[in-house]
Amino acid sequence: MNSINRRSILLAGLGAAGAGALAACTNSGSAPALVSPSGSAVAATEKRRGGTGRQHKIALTAAPARVDLGGGVKANTWAFDGRTPGKEIRLSAGDTLVAELANRLPGKTTTSIHWHGIALRNDMDGMPPATQAAVRPGSTFTYRFVADAPGTYFFHPHVGVQLDRGLYAPLIVEDPREPLAYDDEWVVVLDDWVDGVTGTPDEVFAELKHGMGGMDMGDNTFMLMGAESDLLGGDAGDVKYPYHLVNGRVPDDPEVYTDKPGRKVRLRIINAGSDTAYRVALSGHKMTVTHTDGFPVRHQQTDALLIGMGERYDVLVTLADGVFPLVALAEGKNTSGLALVRTGSGRAPTAAVRPRELDGTVMTASRLRAADDVRLESATADVTHRIELTGGMMHYNWAINGKPFDMADPEANAILVEEGRRVRLDFVNTTTMWHPMHLHGHTFQLGPSGPRKDTAIVLPEKQLSVFFDADNPGQWMLHCHNAYHGEAGMMTNVAYQA
Repeated sequence: MNSINRRSILLAGLGAAGAGALAACTNSGSAPALVSPSGSAVAATEKRRGGTGRQHKIALTAAPARVDLGGGVKANTWAFDGRTPGKEIRLSAGDTLVAELANRLPGKTTTSIHWHGIALRNDMDGMPPATQAAVRPGSTFTYRFVADAPGTYFFHPHVGVQLDRGLYAPLIVEDPREPLAYDDEWVVVLDDWVDGVTGTPDEVFAELKHGMGGMDMGDNTFMLMGAESDLLGGDAGDVKYPYHLVNGRVPDDPEVYTDKPGRKVRLRIINAGSDTAYRVALSGHKMTVTHTDGFPVRHQQTDALLIGMGERYDVLVTLADGVFPLVALAEGKNTSGLALVRTGSGRAPTAAVRPRELDGTVMTASRLRAADDVRLESATADVTHRIELTGGMMHYNWAINGKPFDMADPEANAILVEEGRRVRLDFVNTTTMWHPMHLHGHTFQLGPSGPRKDTAIVLPEKQLSVFFDADNPGQWMLHCHNAYHGEAGMMTNVAYQA
């Protein structure tokens, strides 16, 4: 047990040595000792994961890039290896991912990679300063972990509002005993885009931080007013985005997926956006939902899906003959992203197309049930934590339990859990906005039989109870996956007691 105070490490500048230097486990006074992100409990859990022994090695360079979004739209942004989305990583469950991140971002910009949805070892989670030192410009950091749960995931930075740049890519962990039968896969990545077009995410955040009470509403560049959605319980979002992308393309020049009629295709849909929920439909088709956030559900057919930031859904579709728009309606924002499916002849629709399926049955997580083989065993919760979501647009003071997250002291106000216990989190949304709440390093279950997820929408002035087994020791962020709400302070540390 390392009893060095974490803040003393940070102030001494030792963090640059990497996660090992961040192995502080106690605060001053009578605060409980916490499991170190790189301590023996974390190592023991990783060893139990076993794995195939195979290694999947990649190199990722975060650097400025001028990306082509189609339709003559080019944007200066930051990206992995010059493209957005970044190149998909695909490996088999049980394989070890070895990913070397090189930081070539400008100035003094630090960065990291968070492997969103993966239950991995804590010191590889990519959350500075809690689990590692942020990677400094000109430096590298190698992430190494066993990816033992098949599913649809993605990766992105966890520093500032870098999520709203082009630094993201899919991560697909294949099941070597895949139970689904289908002919092909199509990975669909959704994103709301501002960077290098009307401003930067840092400029967006600087404006939002003034709040509605501190700015001339006739002079706002980025703040969105009047976005309303019944599905989201009211206010749909904060930010005006000039474009909504599907696989990095604007609606006027969409990506085209080509196949043959009658073929069954698995769509892996990822919302990598920062402030936008999407209502997704494929014109002329029903979708059968098979997974959410990587975990199987009892199959349900639907016309459309509601996908919050950080959520992923897998669906099966049997392709008809023709040309069909896949539309990602920016919920409440009166605009959309577009891709096309072409299996035969026909004219492509315009960018303004709105399939009737968008107004049909819309699947939300609350209507899904976990597949029998992944549903948590019935058990009484050993501990219940009230997670009150607080704050508002007036002062842009988003927080959890009224206390904004303190990057200088990531162990402050931690939500304490013990390994081996069943934990209940009661999300109580006291705000007038919806929040997609994401827990690192775990999946939780919605209610007694709902789907297994790592990101769940909590509607305004509503409560959502979720359950998880504390089986992955360390210190894990719990936060709103609206990039700007999280950065403003709606984040906390779910920390295992030593």
